[in-house]
Formats: sequence, structure tokens, C-alpha cells
Amino acid sequence: MQHSDKIKTILLVDDDIDLLEQNKILMESKGFNVVTAESGKEGFEVFTKIKPDLAIIDLIMEEYDSGFILCHRIKKTEHGKRIPVFILTSATYDTGFKFSSETKEEREWIKCDGILNKPVVVDELISKLNNYFDE
Repeated sequence: MQHSDKIKTILLVDDDIDLLEQNKILMESKGFNVVTAESGKEGFEVFTKIKPDLAIIDLIMEEYDSGFILCHRIKKTEHGKRIPVFILTSATYDTGFKFSSETKEEREWIKCDGILNKPVVVDELISKLNNYFDE
């Protein structure tokens, strides 16, 4: 993928409105265009309409697996196969389960390109995003 100077659009899906707004403002301050959705259903509708360059999806929304389901739906689309999709989770803290997408098997099963833990460390997130966009 060639790096272009076009402003990248990120789809951010989270049912925590405060976090959604906070992360949107932080990412916009780093030069990204951010579009938000507050549920898995709305997230898929927005995804198909705007075709973002990248998606960041909260794991636990309406259901415990809403993020996984949305990832699967996105990755089944032609556009979804071409863009990075990250799952955002605090499940490690909430449940003690550690999710990972380190191995090919885990990425196959989870259908995402990376797991981001809440609370988000913005500089870490931005450097991850830039790595994807610079490839």
C-alpha cells in the first residue's frame, strides 16, 4: 500500500459515548478524520456508507461479543478485507481473559488485525495506525 497524503478516515465504534467523543477528539487532533457509531448495528451501517481506511471497534457493546460480530461482518465485505480492523477491549480488566491477535490462528478466529486495550494510550495508538498507513 502506498502512503498518500489524503486524510485517513477512521471508523470508531463504542457504546461508551464519553470515551467515543474523547478518542474522536484525540485522533482528530493527530490529523485523522473520525466517524463514530454507538452500536454494532450502527457501526456496520456507517462502515458500508463511508468505507473508512481503518476501523476501531469496542468488543463489548450491546452483547459481550458485539465487537467480534461486527469485525466478522466487516471482514466479509470486499472493502473490509482491505483495511485494518482493531478490537478495543477492557475485557482483560473486566474478565481476566486475555485476548490476543498475535498468531495467525488467533487473527483467523477473531477476524481482526490487532487488539487494543482500554484505556487507550493515544501515542501508542497513533503509532500503530501510522504503521498501517505507511506500509
